[in-house]
Amino acid sequence: MRKTTLVILASFVILAAGLGLSAAQNKVLDFKIVNKTGVTIEKIFISPADVNDWEEDVMDVNVLEPGETVEVKFSVDETKKIWDLKVEDHEGTAIIWENLDLSKVNVLTLKIVDGKPIAEIK
Repeated sequence: MRKTTLVILASFVILAAGLGLSAAQNKVLDFKIVNKTGVTIEKIFISPADVNDWEEDVMDVNVLEPGETVEVKFSVDETKKIWDLKVEDHEGTAIIWENLDLSKVNVLTLKIVDGKPIAEIK
């Protein structure tokens, strides 16, 4: 009887873990970006930190002026937790923020402090 109970319990744990993995693979990571960079942003790209390629532009507005906020709708089919974010201005000049844990972000305030990209996470 004890062995049967352990087998059933182990099967349940494996099933629950499998269901959790499926849910994690289709995660919604929506958040707001506040532009405090002093630069007009025309594009925003997000990519897993361990990938050397940028995904599509995720910004839903034409430009994000300094002081403005945009909501980013971001759903992923990966279990990645750490992401890089790149913005570009109208000339294609890029600023990159690395190693952001987007699973903990509701509002991401982007700044440039002493020439370095800084992200405040709320």
